[in-house]
Amino acid sequence: MSVRVLLVVGVLALVAVYAVLSGRWVSTDSGWYDALPKPAWQPPPWVFGVMWPLNFLALTVSGVALATTRPTGDAVRFLVVLAVSVVAALAWAHEFYVPHELGRSAVALAVAAVLTWALVLVAGGSLAWAGWILVPYAVWMTVATSLSVGYWRLVPGTR
Repeated sequence: MSVRVLLVVGVLALVAVYAVLSGRWVSTDSGWYDALPKPAWQPPPWVFGVMWPLNFLALTVSGVALATTRPTGDAVRFLVVLAVSVVAALAWAHEFYVPHELGRSAVALAVAAVLTWALVLVAGGSLAWAGWILVPYAVWMTVATSLSVGYWRLVPGTR
């Protein structure tokens, strides 16, 4: 199996694990989430349903493009940053929705957001359009981080 095929498989596997595990944890206790006081800037629920599939699509398209057309080192850098950002994002999903640790989840999401902006730079430095299609995802992660901090600040006894 060629290195390029392994890189494509790595991108696809990471995005799939990200989608499946985050979806699993997010759906564990919707009653708890529904009862949370929400920050004033929280978008309506339908926005989440639109953004996440687009985010996963952007990650897949940019990752596969890098893996199939750019130097191997560029694709490996992308895959490593993606992997670490996915770990941080999944830490957020778990900490937020399972033990309801709002402070720890906010920190994990802040790390994921910073790594997502790094992913934009890594992708864009190798293939400009691949970086640009990740910008909405990075903005989304930044907004999500602000929401996560907002939940933490609004819920008594979590600070």
